[in-house]
Amino acid sequence: QVQLVESGGGLVQPGGSLRLSCAASGILFSMYDMGWYRQAPGKQRERVAGITSGGMINYADAVKGRFTISRDNAKNTVYLQMNSLEPEDTAVYYCNARFRVNPAYAYWGQGTQVTVSS
Repeated sequence: QVQLVESGGGLVQPGGSLRLSCAASGILFSMYDMGWYRQAPGKQRERVAGITSGGMINYADAVKGRFTISRDNAKNTVYLQMNSLEPEDTAVYYCNARFRVNPAYAYWGQGTQVTVSS
């Protein structure tokens, strides 16, 4: 059974930092492209950052220079370091895993809430 379990969300003041983690099980993690998405109330889910199985990285324009995605294949975990957080970053953050060879095999975590507020 495939599981993606996010953690690290919470309440933080503007300008603060959080580090999200997504631990995967039930998949050959090194063969999966991993991504972080977010969904704010009343808005569509949007892609925040991605890291391929080969280590290529990309970011949404809104988070470039503030967020850093990384992965540890030995721990089956992907991370999202979020710095200089803004109220506009408030959302539920989701982890996504997509099989490199066949993207039809894709999975989502349950999400973790990030709230940026003073």
